[in-house]
Amino acid sequence: MQKNILFLCIYAFIGISCSSKAQISQKEVKLADKNATPETKILYQNLIKLANNGIMFGHQDDLAYGVNWKYEEGRSDVKDVAGDYPAVYGWDIGGLEKKSPKNIDGVSFDKMRQFIKETHNRGGINTISWHINNPLNDKDSWDTTPKSIASALPGGVSHEKYKLWLDEAVTFLLSLKDEKGKAIPILYRPYHELTGNWFWWCKNNGTPEEFTSLWKFTLNYFQEKGVHNLIYVYNTADFKSKEEFLEYYPGSDYADVLSFDKYQYDDPQTSNAFVEDCQKQFGIMDQVAKEQNKIMAFAETGYEQIPYSKWWTDTLMKAMGDYKISYVLVWRNHGWNEWMNPPKMHYYAPYQGHLSSKDFVDFYNLDKILFEKDVAKEKPYKK
Repeated sequence: MQKNILFLCIYAFIGISCSSKAQISQKEVKLADKNATPETKILYQNLIKLANNGIMFGHQDDLAYGVNWKYEEGRSDVKDVAGDYPAVYGWDIGGLEKKSPKNIDGVSFDKMRQFIKETHNRGGINTISWHINNPLNDKDSWDTTPKSIASALPGGVSHEKYKLWLDEAVTFLLSLKDEKGKAIPILYRPYHELTGNWFWWCKNNGTPEEFTSLWKFTLNYFQEKGVHNLIYVYNTADFKSKEEFLEYYPGSDYADVLSFDKYQYDDPQTSNAFVEDCQKQFGIMDQVAKEQNKIMAFAETGYEQIPYSKWWTDTLMKAMGDYKISYVLVWRNHGWNEWMNPPKMHYYAPYQGHLSSKDFVDFYNLDKILFEKDVAKEKPYKK
């Protein structure tokens, strides 16, 4: 594998990048949190280097469970197939606002904290989203009662409740410490898929001014409470123009990473729509990223059950193309899901024996695709 040779060059913090095609400058890069911890700043600089030279692979809830197993120490469906862990691990803290001991997908917050620490200790990177309940009526994230965003803003009917919910997140985020007691840097992706119409915070449920006010209030509230280990990820669903992508954008000073979510629903062997749409969206986002000197991510994607055996090296790689992308994350491996209508298998990464396993190993071996071993050996949180 040629990855090892490449990364000796990539990760020297002293000197220049070995890539002559680097488009992201490390000069005068400023995080949204001006008081970000040293480790958070170092990680962000490292993400810039990585985005110039490869794409990290990520998986939601990777260590917590997989197809037909849960809470088996050290286990991962990804590792079972490829022999290596993902570089990026996705988690969701939906449920904290209710003081629940488990998140919306049944993962214990105590276990999640443990998994985040284990990931960090190995050199992996953690990202967190939040399927937060609707503060207007305490219903779930998918409740789109009108004026929900406005209710959470200062002066809104649910503002004080919303602050109490944020306090629960603050407590959890401040508990994420490494073995030396330092805060673990987190890629935080609030209000994800905001250009959709299925969450209470989506664009159909408030004006751009209301959404950006909510974003800025939340960011400032976390910082005032002492949370300085977050790299903020702006995340949309579909968009067709630069104007649409930026309509609800809080501004360059309030976001560190640009991203979108998009899933495969049709058959890639008969339709090229997923690839074409991704390429169009990456083209638009790349223009903004270059203008603002930001990094990009494919924050959520996947093809449920992966019925096409070459999806990894064919469809997904074509969807990302030659764009400089920090990471791509596929959704979780729930396994049999009796709550779906109709009940069915629900997973997005291969497991041992799956028809796309061989292609996933080929995907793993691509020089451009980075897993945990590629990242961890260079100690991404240290100079």
